[in-house]
Amino acid sequence: MTVSYRMSGGERERFTGGAMQDVVIREEVPEVEDFLRLRVAAGMTGRSRQAAERGLPNSLYGVVAVVDGVTVGMGRVVGDGGCNFEIVDVAVDPAYQRRGIGRRLVQSIMGYLDRAAPAGSYISLIGDVPELYEPFGFRRTAPRSEGMHKWQGEAVRG
Repeated sequence: MTVSYRMSGGERERFTGGAMQDVVIREEVPEVEDFLRLRVAAGMTGRSRQAAERGLPNSLYGVVAVVDGVTVGMGRVVGDGGCNFEIVDVAVDPAYQRRGIGRRLVQSIMGYLDRAAPAGSYISLIGDVPELYEPFGFRRTAPRSEGMHKWQGEAVRG
């Protein structure tokens, strides 16, 4: 069987898989419920509803992948809009992984960054799947620098 994906601009790609479905890529920030669900479904650390309700509207950019009205993938850009941009929350529901959706989400994000990020801007991410980002020019920073993090309070577990 073939799975057909409809992308912005009418572009279509075909992949082998389950029943025929259209995946539509939309440039919009995910809804709170979809954000919370997809993070946990994709194996990422959960976020609190309070944090999502406060943070999502402050996104510089958002993109979602939708199948039959259901959001199955997402990605966002956060930052100051000039010097620093961070790609965050790129997640695809496991039932839809390995079909090119993550790549399409990152392509949309990179299109936004090409339009919005001034020359000399720093674009960063913490990626669990570096192979997804390397074709777009991202390189690992170690050993020159190391990423660090700190949880404020308790991390939300899914």
